[in-house]
Amino acid sequence: MSNHEEVQLKNFSIGLPKKMTYENEKQVETAICKEPVAEAFLTKDGFVGDGVADLKNHGGFDRAVCVYPYEHYALWEKEFGTPLPDSTFGENITVTNMLEADVCIGDIYQLGDAVIQVTQGRVPCSTINKRTGLPFLMKRMVETGYTGYLCRVLQEGKVQKNSAITLIEKHPKAISILFGNEVYFRGQKDVEAMQKLLAVNELAEEWKEYMTKRLTKLSLS
Repeated sequence: MSNHEEVQLKNFSIGLPKKMTYENEKQVETAICKEPVAEAFLTKDGFVGDGVADLKNHGGFDRAVCVYPYEHYALWEKEFGTPLPDSTFGENITVTNMLEADVCIGDIYQLGDAVIQVTQGRVPCSTINKRTGLPFLMKRMVETGYTGYLCRVLQEGKVQKNSAITLIEKHPKAISILFGNEVYFRGQKDVEAMQKLLAVNELAEEWKEYMTKRLTKLSLS
């Protein structure tokens, strides 16, 4: 990212799990429908007033903040021919100039009074399809690698909807979220790529375990 491309916080949303109706009659408990807020306090566990329904696949220290690039909204709206609501993907912050190709695992950002560190790509779930009524959206997110990403909190603090988000430190290994997604979704046999990912100590614990398991499996086969 070059310096003149300023990162902007386009949307700041939080929300607790609630019932969402989809396909007319079905219901699912989810926190994907987040609401815009003026400010919230960010703790190591995530924003106060924010939550997840599916604790196995969401939440935890490595997944305290969900980020989604604003630029992809125009792409998906064009591809699917429909406008998308704010925070469609259940993200807490929607940002400009922080694409998956440019943001790296271990990068550290100041967000308002808080400091966050990128840990992993977001693994999209079918709730995104249910929420939007677009059955192929999740599949396309995985195909493109435009999944957004997750962060841990290094320093707790207050975040406001007009807070600045600024890069404090680029990770020296420069392993992008896009690269990580490629390995996660399609690099099941790419030993070198998995080792590259694992060499980034700041990678989310769950991804470390997953990649290690994969490598072990390959070495035994």
